[in-house]
Amino acid sequence: MKDNYTQSELEKGRKLFAGDCDFIAGVTSLDNLLPMSLPEVAVVGRSNVGKSSLMNAITGRNSLARTSHTPGRTQQLNFFNLGDHLFLVDLPGYGYAKASKKKVAAWNALIRQYLSGRRTLQRVCVLVDSRHGLKETDLEIMKMLDEVAVTYIIVLTKIDKIKTQELDACKSKIEEVIKTHPAAFPYIFETSSAKGIGFDVLRAELGRFAN
Repeated sequence: MKDNYTQSELEKGRKLFAGDCDFIAGVTSLDNLLPMSLPEVAVVGRSNVGKSSLMNAITGRNSLARTSHTPGRTQQLNFFNLGDHLFLVDLPGYGYAKASKKKVAAWNALIRQYLSGRRTLQRVCVLVDSRHGLKETDLEIMKMLDEVAVTYIIVLTKIDKIKTQELDACKSKIEEVIKTHPAAFPYIFETSSAKGIGFDVLRAELGRFAN
């Protein structure tokens, strides 16, 4: 995977995510969305997929995004400014069964409206727990992104927690699925926040869109 990126792209991604990263706003309504002034990349995934840990790991910080054993903690769109070059947007987790139907509906509506209405949105990272593979809620998000024509990448999390054979099987299944999704990026990114694996290429991919 690393061979798909030049040394210059890898270095650009490293510098971008190692630089300033400031929390700008937490948005609970589309009425409060930031102006579309910078390119944006968003991170989305099922509750407890490891989204907060990934946000911390990719920026090399310990407390950029709160981590919690309680699923569904992120309940708003959190915007982070990477040195006035790129907005990193943390979207609410989905698929948490214990949340009320009203709250789930509100989160889903906010996510859908954001994804379908941001011309500055360049890429979405759909996080998938490598131990469990794609779930129905992941497929729903993928279908939504196909419909609004926003390119997305599948990012496997927690790859340190499974055996190589299991990881390969998970990737093979997902590769077959994404062949039928027109907005899906053809490569799957593998990460471990605990071990710091895979973030050089993920930073390089997302850094391509920075001003």
